[in-house]
Amino acid sequence: MAEECPQEFIDLAHRLADAAGEVIRPYFRKKIDIIGKEDKSPVTIADRNAEAAMRLLIEKAYPEHGIFGEEHGKVRTDAEYVWVLDPIDGTLSFISGSPTFGCLISLTRNGVPIMGILDQAISGERWIGANGEATLNGTAIHTRDCSMLSEATLFAWGVELMEGDHEDNFRQLYRVIKRKRFGYDCYAYGLLALGFVDIIADCDMKPYDYCALVPIVENAGGKITDWAGQPLTLTNPGYVLATGDPELHRQAVEILA
Repeated sequence: MAEECPQEFIDLAHRLADAAGEVIRPYFRKKIDIIGKEDKSPVTIADRNAEAAMRLLIEKAYPEHGIFGEEHGKVRTDAEYVWVLDPIDGTLSFISGSPTFGCLISLTRNGVPIMGILDQAISGERWIGANGEATLNGTAIHTRDCSMLSEATLFAWGVELMEGDHEDNFRQLYRVIKRKRFGYDCYAYGLLALGFVDIIADCDMKPYDYCALVPIVENAGGKITDWAGQPLTLTNPGYVLATGDPELHRQAVEILA
């Protein structure tokens, strides 16, 4: 049974999402500076200021909790509770004017995600998963049944999956899937939890990219692990596999592992 997340922490997570959204919205589809990070990925003032706003709220409410953020690093990550933050997952989409990015907020306990929020500040959509339930704007949601890869809809991060060490395995999966789509960042996982996507395969993901998605997918009835079928924690390698139907997951792991 999944570990319970206290309501006071869920309430704080909503305040974090509200604060981040207030920062992000004024910058959307505006001409802002794009900063290149060491890994060549883009970042903007919206990313940095949104995370800073969330971190201030956490420090004020629970100074003993740890924080692991994409833009401002780690503090107290050996704490029992650690907040994992990605203020704009999908910065390339954000700077391109595409509303498929999201703010990801997760709370882990002893390294295991117990609550996750995916907030899309432009469309006003907020997914949350915790305590046996996944909702979108307060309405319960569920994944759909699809037990055959040959009938499934696959979303994936990008064509980067077609190259590198994981290329052969991913191409095997790609060939047997009925419908495929690249992109959509974290928004694809929201669509999976809603029952419109069946399987998502991603690579090169960091804890702040996937921790919030774990409680959303699992509480919606799906399954999300690494490509070998192992649970996702703060210390996983960056391979993520999510499915709406657990049987579909089993078949995909046989190909990807």
